[in-house]
Amino acid sequence: MPGTGKRLNNFSRRSLRHPHCIPQDDCPNRVFVQRHRNSESGQDPLMDRSKNLEEAISKWPSVSTHPHSLGRTEFRFGSAEIGRIHVGGVVDIPFPRPVRNALLAAGLVEEHRWVPNSGWTTFHVHSDEDFKSALWLTRLSYLRYALKTAPDPRRLLERETEQLDLSPPFKLLLEPFVPNLCPPCYPCR
Repeated sequence: MPGTGKRLNNFSRRSLRHPHCIPQDDCPNRVFVQRHRNSESGQDPLMDRSKNLEEAISKWPSVSTHPHSLGRTEFRFGSAEIGRIHVGGVVDIPFPRPVRNALLAAGLVEEHRWVPNSGWTTFHVHSDEDFKSALWLTRLSYLRYALKTAPDPRRLLERETEQLDLSPPFKLLLEPFVPNLCPPCYPCR
């Protein structure tokens, strides 16, 4: 309906996706669009962060990138999806339920907007700090698959725990993904 907030929100979403649809000077959304553009180069820092995120994740071992029907890029470890980037800096990342619940409780992610009762989470990238957090979260999703295929999963978990600065509770949540390589008669250390 013309003049409603809903119509304005739909217009603002379109304008952020399509640079040629930038609102006129009298539109309140113009302030938002200009605030998120670099005034000297005309570049969109949000788009730069998304591309940088895409480049960084695609360099991880065993990760492949694919176009996504609802977003820009999907990341897979083998055939398992470890996350996706949508237009506008929205990053969706799947986790096992216990990890997802811990991330939600810590306020590090939001419930996924379309499937809130799943293991999927949503994170918004608006700043350089958000970029680092999105990389950290995606690495956490990646890690559960890397642990299953690593020649020495315990060593990998220790190294990644240190690099990601994981708290003991988060490290414990990843322990189930370390295959038990010990024979049944020997206790694992």
